[in-house]
Amino acid sequence: MSQFEGKVALVTGGTTGIGRATAVTFAREGAKVALAGRHVDEGKAVVSFIKQQAGDALFVQTDVSQARDIEELIQSVVTTYGRLDYAVNNAGTEGALGPITTLSEDGWENTIAINLRGTWLSVKAEVGAMLAQGGAIVNVASALGMVGIPGMTIYAASKSGVIGLTQAAAIEYAKEGIRVNAVSPGPIDTTLLLHVAGGDEQAMNQMSNIIPLGRLGHPEEVAAAVVWLCSDAASFVTGHNLVVDGGYVAQ
Repeated sequence: MSQFEGKVALVTGGTTGIGRATAVTFAREGAKVALAGRHVDEGKAVVSFIKQQAGDALFVQTDVSQARDIEELIQSVVTTYGRLDYAVNNAGTEGALGPITTLSEDGWENTIAINLRGTWLSVKAEVGAMLAQGGAIVNVASALGMVGIPGMTIYAASKSGVIGLTQAAAIEYAKEGIRVNAVSPGPIDTTLLLHVAGGDEQAMNQMSNIIPLGRLGHPEEVAAAVVWLCSDAASFVTGHNLVVDGGYVAQ
């Protein structure tokens, strides 16, 4: 019997890419899974896929930049499943791209609202739901929160903030039995990376040239790291940023 049987996992941004892969992985491990996202059709499709494999899943339409949406999301999860054991804060956007001198204040506000404020709001609500029994939270940051790349200053700032938030929250709630960690993916074969590449699939695939392992990562590889951080195998791990990038940062 899997350690995840009977447990409840929440994945924000759970309808595509890394979030979808994480939700499916949790479900295959026996967890009941709540998905949060902005697009109803995508959410229903993931729920249907999980149920076809005899899993249990729930979709809640959510804008993570809105505190009320987050509060309603957590309430829906607890009302439906009675508890929250694991939370993965994956919702994010590449946001405003380009040289810093060309970027607007609106571009800053919109990117930070989703990537950083949304993660903060999510952690805040998730901790409240976990205080009774403990749990594990994983925030999805980025390798670009650790190393620089031209044209992505706002995104880098938001993801660097997620790493700092993770470390502080981990210390704050360690004695409450709540572990808080982060994963920092490198270039992963997702629609977000395609957007960063300007919709050019060839340009996206050429990004593998900067990866020591010689290829883009797969969403399932990041999902495996996330689920491991939530597992008993990582019971002594908190405040850690697990880099999943094919060696990109190390070089």
